[in-house]
Amino acid sequence: MEKATFAAGCFWGVEETFRILDGVESTRVGYIGGKTENPTYKEVCSDETGHAEAVEVIYDPAKVSYDTLLNIFWENHDPTQLNRQGPDVGTQYRTAVFYHSDAQRETAEASKQALQESGKFKRPVVTQIVPAVTFWPAEDYHQQYLLKRGLANCHI
Repeated sequence: MEKATFAAGCFWGVEETFRILDGVESTRVGYIGGKTENPTYKEVCSDETGHAEAVEVIYDPAKVSYDTLLNIFWENHDPTQLNRQGPDVGTQYRTAVFYHSDAQRETAEASKQALQESGKFKRPVVTQIVPAVTFWPAEDYHQQYLLKRGLANCHI
Protein backbone atom coordinates (compact mmCIF):
# COMPACT_ATOMS: atom_id res chain seq x y z
CA MET A 1 0.00 0.00 0.00
CA GLU A 2 1.05 3.59 -0.62
CA LYS A 3 -0.12 6.93 0.76
CA ALA A 4 -1.17 10.09 -1.08
CA THR A 5 -2.37 13.34 0.49
CA PHE A 6 -4.41 16.00 -1.29
CA ALA A 7 -6.01 19.32 -0.33
CA ALA A 8 -8.71 20.64 -2.65
CA GLY A 9 -11.13 22.67 -0.55
CA CYS A 10 -13.66 21.27 1.89
CA PHE A 11 -12.44 17.78 2.74
CA TRP A 12 -15.88 16.11 2.84
CA GLY A 13 -16.37 16.00 -0.92
CA VAL A 14 -12.70 15.35 -1.64
CA GLU A 15 -12.74 12.33 0.64
CA GLU A 16 -15.85 10.89 -1.01
CA THR A 17 -14.34 11.34 -4.49
CA PHE A 18 -11.32 9.22 -3.54
CA ARG A 19 -13.08 6.83 -1.14
CA ILE A 20 -15.20 5.26 -3.87
CA LEU A 21 -12.31 4.50 -6.25
CA ASP A 22 -11.34 0.92 -6.95
CA GLY A 23 -7.88 0.41 -5.47
CA VAL A 24 -8.34 2.90 -2.64
CA GLU A 25 -8.16 0.93 0.58
CA SER A 26 -8.99 3.75 3.00
CA THR A 27 -9.33 7.50 3.36
CA ARG A 28 -9.33 9.88 6.27
CA VAL A 29 -9.78 13.60 6.49
CA GLY A 30 -7.58 15.86 8.53
CA TYR A 31 -5.27 18.81 8.71
CA ILE A 32 -1.75 19.22 7.33
CA GLY A 33 0.79 21.90 6.62
CA GLY A 34 0.31 24.15 9.63
CA LYS A 35 2.05 25.12 12.82
CA THR A 36 -0.38 23.97 15.50
CA GLU A 37 -0.09 20.46 16.93
CA ASN A 38 -3.27 18.38 16.95
CA PRO A 39 -5.50 21.24 15.74
CA THR A 40 -9.27 21.20 16.03
CA TYR A 41 -11.69 22.02 13.24
CA LYS A 42 -12.55 25.28 14.98
CA GLU A 43 -8.87 26.26 15.16
CA VAL A 44 -8.25 25.40 11.51
CA CYS A 45 -11.34 27.37 10.46
CA SER A 46 -9.92 30.43 12.22
CA ASP A 47 -7.39 30.55 9.34
CA GLU A 48 -4.64 31.08 11.92
CA THR A 49 -3.06 27.60 12.20
CA GLY A 50 -1.79 27.41 8.63
CA HIS A 51 -3.28 23.95 8.08
CA ALA A 52 -5.11 22.83 4.97
CA GLU A 53 -8.16 20.60 5.09
CA ALA A 54 -6.85 17.47 3.37
CA VAL A 55 -7.52 13.84 2.60
CA GLU A 56 -5.06 11.05 3.22
CA VAL A 57 -5.54 8.22 0.73
CA ILE A 58 -4.16 4.72 1.25
CA TYR A 59 -4.14 2.96 -2.10
CA ASP A 60 -2.92 -0.14 -3.87
CA PRO A 61 -0.67 0.99 -6.76
CA ALA A 62 -1.31 -2.33 -8.51
CA LYS A 63 -4.97 -1.29 -8.82
CA VAL A 64 -4.84 2.50 -9.13
CA SER A 65 -1.82 4.60 -10.06
CA TYR A 66 -0.65 7.82 -8.48
CA ASP A 67 -1.13 9.40 -11.93
CA THR A 68 -4.78 8.39 -11.84
CA LEU A 69 -5.17 9.86 -8.34
CA LEU A 70 -3.63 13.12 -9.57
CA ASN A 71 -5.98 13.23 -12.57
CA ILE A 72 -8.97 12.80 -10.27
CA PHE A 73 -7.57 15.50 -7.98
CA TRP A 74 -7.26 17.98 -10.89
CA GLU A 75 -10.70 17.15 -12.28
CA ASN A 76 -12.57 17.60 -9.01
CA HIS A 77 -11.65 21.13 -7.99
CA ASP A 78 -10.47 24.44 -9.47
CA PRO A 79 -6.68 24.50 -9.09
CA THR A 80 -6.57 28.15 -10.16
CA GLN A 81 -8.35 29.44 -7.04
CA LEU A 82 -5.89 30.70 -4.44
CA ASN A 83 -6.90 29.90 -0.84
CA ARG A 84 -10.48 29.09 -1.71
CA GLN A 85 -12.81 26.68 -3.44
CA GLY A 86 -16.15 28.08 -4.46
CA PRO A 87 -17.77 29.78 -1.48
CA ASP A 88 -15.17 28.46 0.99
CA VAL A 89 -12.44 31.06 1.56
CA GLY A 90 -9.23 30.82 3.60
CA THR A 91 -5.84 29.14 3.51
CA GLN A 92 -7.40 25.99 4.94
CA TYR A 93 -9.16 25.56 1.56
CA ARG A 94 -6.00 25.88 -0.55
CA THR A 95 -5.14 23.50 -3.32
CA ALA A 96 -2.10 21.35 -2.56
CA VAL A 97 -0.42 18.04 -3.20
CA PHE A 98 1.54 16.83 -0.19
CA TYR A 99 4.06 14.36 -1.55
CA HIS A 100 5.48 11.39 0.35
CA SER A 101 8.44 10.57 -1.94
CA ASP A 102 10.63 12.09 -4.61
CA ALA A 103 8.75 10.01 -7.18
CA GLN A 104 5.43 11.53 -6.07
CA ARG A 105 6.95 15.03 -6.18
CA GLU A 106 8.26 14.53 -9.71
CA THR A 107 4.99 13.03 -10.91
CA ALA A 108 2.92 15.81 -9.32
CA GLU A 109 5.13 18.56 -10.76
CA ALA A 110 4.97 17.04 -14.26
CA SER A 111 1.21 16.61 -13.95
CA LYS A 112 0.75 20.23 -12.84
CA GLN A 113 2.92 21.50 -15.69
CA ALA A 114 1.00 19.42 -18.24
CA LEU A 115 -2.29 20.77 -16.89
CA GLN A 116 -1.03 24.36 -17.06
CA GLU A 117 0.21 23.87 -20.63
CA SER A 118 -3.02 22.16 -21.72
CA GLY A 119 -4.86 25.47 -21.94
CA LYS A 120 -7.76 24.09 -19.91
CA PHE A 121 -7.54 27.08 -17.56
CA LYS A 122 -7.07 30.73 -18.50
CA ARG A 123 -5.56 31.50 -15.09
CA PRO A 124 -2.39 29.95 -13.63
CA VAL A 125 -2.61 26.71 -11.67
CA VAL A 126 -1.74 27.75 -8.10
CA THR A 127 -1.64 24.30 -6.52
CA GLN A 128 1.20 23.92 -4.04
CA ILE A 129 3.35 20.81 -4.33
CA VAL A 130 5.02 20.44 -0.95
CA PRO A 131 6.45 17.70 1.27
CA ALA A 132 3.99 15.85 3.47
CA VAL A 133 4.41 16.68 7.13
CA THR A 134 2.41 15.53 10.14
CA PHE A 135 -1.17 14.71 9.18
CA TRP A 136 -3.56 15.36 12.05
CA PRO A 137 -6.81 13.36 11.68
CA ALA A 138 -9.96 15.46 11.93
CA GLU A 139 -12.58 14.78 14.56
CA ASP A 140 -14.59 11.56 14.12
CA TYR A 141 -17.74 13.35 12.97
CA HIS A 142 -15.84 14.60 9.89
CA GLN A 143 -14.70 11.12 8.80
CA GLN A 144 -16.80 9.85 5.87
CA TYR A 145 -19.16 12.74 6.57
CA LEU A 146 -21.11 12.47 3.31
CA LEU A 147 -21.42 8.68 3.47
CA LYS A 148 -22.82 8.87 7.01
CA ARG A 149 -25.47 11.30 5.78
CA GLY A 150 -26.36 9.44 2.59
CA LEU A 151 -25.04 12.24 0.37
CA ALA A 152 -23.08 11.72 -2.85
CA ASN A 153 -21.31 15.07 -2.77
CA CYS A 154 -21.39 18.53 -1.30
CA HIS A 155 -20.63 20.53 -4.44
CA ILE A 156 -22.78 23.59 -4.98
